Amino acid sequence: MENTSPRKTITVPAPRPTVSFPDVSSWIRALVRGRVDDPAWARPAFLGLLAGTALLYLWNLAASGWANAYYSAAVLAGTKSWAAFFFGSLDASNFITVDKAPGSLWVMEIAARLFGFNAWTVLVPQALEGVATVAIVFLAVRRWFGPAAGLLAGTVVALTPVAGLIFRFNNPDALLVLLLTAAVYATLRAVEDGRTRWLILAGALVGAGFLAKELQAFVILPVLAGVYLFAGPPALGRRIRQSLLALLTVIVTSGWWVAAVELVPSASRPYIGGSQNNDLVSLIFGYNGFGRLTGNESGSVGGFGALGSRWGLTGWNRLFNAQFGGQISWLIPAAVIFLAVTLLLTWRRPRTDIVRAALLTWGGVLLLTGAVFSFAQGIIHPYYTVALAPAIGALVGMGAVFLWQRRSDLIARLALAGALATTAVWSFILLGRSPAFFPDLRLGVLVLGLLGTTMIVTLSLTSRWTRVSIAALAIGAALAGPAAYAANTVATPHGGAIPSAGPAVTAGTGAGPGLGAGPPTGGLGGAAPGGGFRGGFGGVGQNGPLLGDGGRGGGGGFLGASRPSAELVALLGANASSYTWVAATIDANNAAGYQLATGDPVMAIGGFNGTDPAPTLAQFQQYVRDGKIHYFIAGGGGPGSGSTSSNAGQIAAWVQQNFAATSVGGVTVYDLMTTITS
Repeated sequence: MENTSPRKTITVPAPRPTVSFPDVSSWIRALVRGRVDDPAWARPAFLGLLAGTALLYLWNLAASGWANAYYSAAVLAGTKSWAAFFFGSLDASNFITVDKAPGSLWVMEIAARLFGFNAWTVLVPQALEGVATVAIVFLAVRRWFGPAAGLLAGTVVALTPVAGLIFRFNNPDALLVLLLTAAVYATLRAVEDGRTRWLILAGALVGAGFLAKELQAFVILPVLAGVYLFAGPPALGRRIRQSLLALLTVIVTSGWWVAAVELVPSASRPYIGGSQNNDLVSLIFGYNGFGRLTGNESGSVGGFGALGSRWGLTGWNRLFNAQFGGQISWLIPAAVIFLAVTLLLTWRRPRTDIVRAALLTWGGVLLLTGAVFSFAQGIIHPYYTVALAPAIGALVGMGAVFLWQRRSDLIARLALAGALATTAVWSFILLGRSPAFFPDLRLGVLVLGLLGTTMIVTLSLTSRWTRVSIAALAIGAALAGPAAYAANTVATPHGGAIPSAGPAVTAGTGAGPGLGAGPPTGGLGGAAPGGGFRGGFGGVGQNGPLLGDGGRGGGGGFLGASRPSAELVALLGANASSYTWVAATIDANNAAGYQLATGDPVMAIGGFNGTDPAPTLAQFQQYVRDGKIHYFIAGGGGPGSGSTSSNAGQIAAWVQQNFAATSVGGVTVYDLMTTITS
């Protein structure tokens, strides 16, 4: 009999998906091993380079204290006021801004808001920017010239003395160099594949660089645009359109902040520090722009025209004089030799050849930026030359490996030998400018360099052991000098407005007028032990105290941060919350020291140089009548502080005539809340 009962449906559950956990050991091996086509040593060497650079730039970093107190005070202000953060104000009450765009301050202020305001959160961002710069140089060179070239290039950048200074200091140059180095890499990627997105990225990075140090970021734009228009893969019309789009990106990414500031009424924002008319555009194109080239800088302290200035004589040899030479020039001759010879050997390659494009880009950055620094008649300091370090490193890494791979050709061997001999002789000269510093190194570098030169030209390079030995000897001889200067720089605390890398340079070594060999006008240039010069203003030099050597417990003097006594700090802190500014004093560096010591806003009369027309005497008198300023502290050293024709001089004279003076901790103080005496 047939079974008609319904059948039961049995549902078989679907198998559970297999959960795959990442193989941590494989991930670590991939991280350490790197690209498949790289030799086994490449990635460990790269990681070692980054670790060594981080150690070099982070070691004993807090020894420099606040480093440049001017920018540290602005960071403090930005942690207390979002308006000060946005505008780049020197004080949390937003009286006046620093004389640059605030991009580099933003990085430090974010770190300080996250981890607290202290010397580490001010200085560590620059150290990390230095490590990132070395990494990008390695990647940019490795991609087209191999890991050995990238490793050499990154090592050169890390050991450049001025890089060891600026990547441990809180000036805006560290962020500027990182962003422009990344812009070069992005441009080369665009040359490689012709994609618009890489050019857009390059434009955005240059625009961000503008927010760090304004028009200096635009110096390399002709090089980036010229190389892409020449070597980019697309048709010419498309290359032009892409370049215009990248230029638009530069304008937008650099101009949004300028537009925002310009749209805010002047009464609702701080005074634009460094300007003579409270206008950001005039600051950008004048004091921080073309005035740096011509020497016509309203409100500045320098500029004597083509014959030279407080910043030294102009000319092609400026980068090699006693003031600049030890900072940056060690490998410039080698970089130029490598550039010339490698371009000669690659000149007949196709238009889009990426090797030649890389040489043209890095070479153009070095030559154009170097020319601007060499012939600028306005304000220029030796530490600006850190902008050349990535290009020098890239050219040395690319050129040395490119020619070494062609060492069977006589021209390649002669170029390698000539570069090494020139470097050894130049290192011998540079080390001779600091005779008390490691005297045995000078002769050793020369002997080893000339020995390596002879071996490259005369010995057979077929043996692997011989090749490795000669290469190691050449690299050691070339890098010994800058490495020693970099080590000295790292081991020395730096403070003040104009730091200098390396040991003291003996006077009379061809610097010409300026910081390195004694000033033409007096008062500029800090004497160093042993009768040399370290470069600085008002005694602020390489070995200056943490806030700048402005006098023990007193006012800072021109470009030197003040170092107030505990008695004065206590006086300023009493009932501080009742005042908009606990004190006012002439010039921003003087105000910065008081502000860092108290944590409270201090009005910087006259801004950075003491020459800005802010506030006017009438405005200052109104602030006093409104009870917004508690004390006036004498002792600021700005150029306008002693002139009754300047706002700062008029204010100082009015205070002196109408209020009683009191000495507190060696500083003359006027209580503006007392009854006016006349």
